[in-house]
Amino acid sequence: MDHSSSNNRFRSTIFNHDDEDQDKEYVGFATLPNQVHRKSVKKGFDFTLMVAGESGLGKSTLVNSLFLTDLYKDRKLLNAEERITQTVEITKHTVDIEEKGVKLKLTIVDTPGFGDAVNNTECWKSVADYIDQQFEQYFRDESGLNRKNIQDNRVHCCLYFISPFGHGLRPLDVEFMKALHEKVNIVPILAKADTLTPTEVKKKKIKIREEIEQYGIKIYQFPDCDSDEDEEFKQQDLQLKESIPFAVIGSNTVVEAKGKRVRGRLYPWGIVEVENSAHCDFVKLRNMLVRTHMQDLKDVTRETHYENYRAHCIQSMTRMVVKERNRNKLTRESGTDFPIPAVPGVSDSETEKLIREKDEEVRHNDQQPDAHHQHDHESEHISAHHEHSEPQPSAHTHSDLREMPDEAL
Repeated sequence: MDHSSSNNRFRSTIFNHDDEDQDKEYVGFATLPNQVHRKSVKKGFDFTLMVAGESGLGKSTLVNSLFLTDLYKDRKLLNAEERITQTVEITKHTVDIEEKGVKLKLTIVDTPGFGDAVNNTECWKSVADYIDQQFEQYFRDESGLNRKNIQDNRVHCCLYFISPFGHGLRPLDVEFMKALHEKVNIVPILAKADTLTPTEVKKKKIKIREEIEQYGIKIYQFPDCDSDEDEEFKQQDLQLKESIPFAVIGSNTVVEAKGKRVRGRLYPWGIVEVENSAHCDFVKLRNMLVRTHMQDLKDVTRETHYENYRAHCIQSMTRMVVKERNRNKLTRESGTDFPIPAVPGVSDSETEKLIREKDEEVRHNDQQPDAHHQHDHESEHISAHHEHSEPQPSAHTHSDLREMPDEAL
């Protein structure tokens, strides 16, 4: 017992000695990710998702299915006549979601009335204007004095719903995506996939991808995997890229299938499960939006789309300043033959007053030589007159001086 206890004491001494050596070499910056994580969790996250597409394609149902919320409980459904006369509106729904201590402020931007009118010419303009307005508001807040608590309402992703009843993209789909593909991350969605057979879904996906490339539409591009990622993750990423456009089915109804309660749709010939990857791409879309690519969507919005808008604004402001400066320079040079430098701290009215005074002084100096010449001529005439009128000494005066005695002199 004594021998074993001494061995244990020896091992503990060596172990403590190794810990001390490690503590000496350990600086502590390895805890930075934990600090960033804690700060981010405490602050919370925000995400703005836009859904666009004509009525009846299941946009509201899909959003509720994605985030397990009921954002449209107070919505009033319009009949066919009211939808035809309705203009495109922008409605915003905000909900705070918490999951395992992480808070997410989710904003859903809906576009009711899009594509429902008889004449849909430029019906996407109000949507593009809304995205620009959010960029403008963020740019103003970022350039202001109080930049600590800026509300980020920029649209990070747009789910565009494509009708399954047709041969690929319609002209309205092409025009909408071309008008917005440089402003927002567009993710195409093939709606109501349960109306198509698996073969039809596959063919329609290939057709839509070909037309997107043909018309030069820039949809959201998934980032390439890093070389150090495992093979399973790379395979999932490849499947995700091949799933574009996502063929989805939405349902908020819980049905019983094979003894399990699942969200799906009950038909006379069977049950369509929303969260079954063999039935639709709902799980892939949800994983992409929430679990794997939400931060990348926000990064692309900030680093690409917003930066393009910001650069355009700064270029426009710079051109306006240069144009105004050149206009002021021409105005100043038009009154005189030489440029007059701007006086710092002097307003435009004071500058114009100084210019007028300078012009008066120049004109006054131009008139001065004639007055000087006339004055010199008169002075010469007077001096000549004085020379002729000066009295001359007479002869008797000199003789009288000669005859005077010396004492008198």
